[in-house]
Amino acid sequence: MPPLNWRTREQDLKAAANTEYRLLVEDEQYGCGDSGTGNSIVKGDNLEALKALLPFYAGQVKCIYIDPPYNTGSAFEHYDDNMEHTIWLSMMYPRLELLKQFLREDGAIFIQLDDNEQAYTKVVCDEIFGRNNFVANIIWQKKYSPQNDAKWLSDNHDFIVLYARNKELWRPNLLPRTEAMNARYKNHDNDHRGVWKSGDLSVKTYNESTDYPITTPSGRIVNPPAGYCWRVSKTKLQEMIADNRIWFGPKGNSVPSIKRFLSDVKQGATSLTIWLYQEVGHNQDAKKEIKALIPDDVFSTPKPERLIQRILTLATAPGDYVLDSFLGSGTTAAVAHKMGRRYIGVEMGEQAKTHCVARLKKVIEGEAGGISEAVGWKGGGGFRFFTLGEAVFDREGRIKPDISFEHLAAHIWFTETKTPMNRHISCNRKKKSSFLGIHDGTAYALLYNGILGDKSVSGGNILTHATLNHIMGDIDMTAKKAGAEFKYRQMVIYGEATRLTHVSLQFNNIIFKQTPYDIKVW
Repeated sequence: MPPLNWRTREQDLKAAANTEYRLLVEDEQYGCGDSGTGNSIVKGDNLEALKALLPFYAGQVKCIYIDPPYNTGSAFEHYDDNMEHTIWLSMMYPRLELLKQFLREDGAIFIQLDDNEQAYTKVVCDEIFGRNNFVANIIWQKKYSPQNDAKWLSDNHDFIVLYARNKELWRPNLLPRTEAMNARYKNHDNDHRGVWKSGDLSVKTYNESTDYPITTPSGRIVNPPAGYCWRVSKTKLQEMIADNRIWFGPKGNSVPSIKRFLSDVKQGATSLTIWLYQEVGHNQDAKKEIKALIPDDVFSTPKPERLIQRILTLATAPGDYVLDSFLGSGTTAAVAHKMGRRYIGVEMGEQAKTHCVARLKKVIEGEAGGISEAVGWKGGGGFRFFTLGEAVFDREGRIKPDISFEHLAAHIWFTETKTPMNRHISCNRKKKSSFLGIHDGTAYALLYNGILGDKSVSGGNILTHATLNHIMGDIDMTAKKAGAEFKYRQMVIYGEATRLTHVSLQFNNIIFKQTPYDIKVW
């Protein structure tokens, strides 16, 4: 499959790897409610923010939804949506590369676009996610009436391009059955099994063995239509009649049909690829929702809460992580909050505070708009707010002196294991420990920033027999708290230097790596 080429492709392929790893700095004045929910809002460039978040959430996200600028040639109030095509691809490619790394193996990404870049995005996603992982191109009816001033045709839909991380593992959930769907089921004969609807007993695929006459209770002889046959054998038909699963009409003389009980059908509906505005809302619904929350500053391109609800219903379960790195007015986070999903939202502009934070605070207070009534939302929960701080490394690749142990530890753990650390961002441990964890039979430890309480030149950041004993003690203590024995084949220890001999390192199965020289910068 040939890749899509554009003028800056070669440098754009390296953009994600070359992006600096920056710190996440919590700003508590903008957070709200329970800080232990796992919900986070990050203000900053989303490429840098994704790079900073990756050590904590790689492989943890069940659903990604993004609504990037459409490149329509018009300028919006909050975004410059007037990027030349090459610049747009340069912006999207590295972000999609990073987003893929956040997805669980059974996760999926939904990308909302219009005709301007949809086809190009499909080709880029075929390259990044794999063409075999393409699931569907969903059509959302975003307008309910034509634009009379349209120069050519009045467009009334957006695309939502859907890819799975691994299509063999990803399966969409069923949508809730609607009242209209259930209304088709009646109980004409007061069957104790409940409501049912009749289904055709005949089939077009002809089989001579199931082409036979049926005598109705009234004595009428019925045959299948010409070229058709019955879908069951004579023996099976008699079993179904005995079980009251065949309906001959109220007078017993109608063409027989199969009784299909509501209790026997799957308790949900398979999603179609066309989503009508009556089901998931339209643009004007979205603007009314945001205007009700922020009346003085209506966001230009919000999405209706019901649209995001449909996506999260299909792709997640309560407690799953949802990521939106083009958060905009905060719709994805608000809907995820109300539906009991955990979320990570990234927004570059001031609307991270003026729209997203303001909206989520009202959600926590029990805001009644959007899907609140449909899901029984009463309020509660919380989120933390972060900004992007300094880069971890300077231009010479040295660790900056004010980098915390937690952030460097998360960085090292991720570069070594390609998995996130099992800790919340900026968590404060009561007991300082240099032991990071065990992954695939290898234990990891970091001697940095006086983690053991000794910042002297030849002290706690140096691997000695004393600091090794501290590390072993940390492992034993962690194992006791976990109620399990930690087994590992070898240990990787990062530190400024080692005083252990080569023989001692070999005897203890230790691989020593010197900071900062052996720390990967991505």
